[in-house]
Amino acid sequence: MEWTKDQFVLSDQQELLDMKAVYQLLSTTYWAGDRAKETIKKSIENSITFGIYTGDRQIGFARVVTDKAVFSWLLDVVIDEAYRGNGLGKWLMDCILVHPDIRETNMSLSTEDAHLFYEKYGFKRNETMRRVSTV
Repeated sequence: MEWTKDQFVLSDQQELLDMKAVYQLLSTTYWAGDRAKETIKKSIENSITFGIYTGDRQIGFARVVTDKAVFSWLLDVVIDEAYRGNGLGKWLMDCILVHPDIRETNMSLSTEDAHLFYEKYGFKRNETMRRVSTV
């Protein structure tokens, strides 16, 4: 699937991912900063992935591990620091939550610092954030 907003494109096509950009984006995070490139590559191969692009540059990434029926786990949500504050994270979440392979699943995630952001999307605070599908 593909969505557009202003000069940005959001896609779930793994072949569009710029692996160098994904490694760079994840290297700036507290949860994946020391994750090996081979591990990142393998995790992408086994997930539904989302990339945000402007021109030929990837500036956002997220992935979802799912059985496509009951359960999904949202991971690695990150926007390039230079593009934060433009609503791209919200747009990314909006698109993820309507994706046909996961929109009817119960979704969980883990976060240390973004509880308020995810609560806006129906996630509940506990050991992990959990959003139960209403569909």
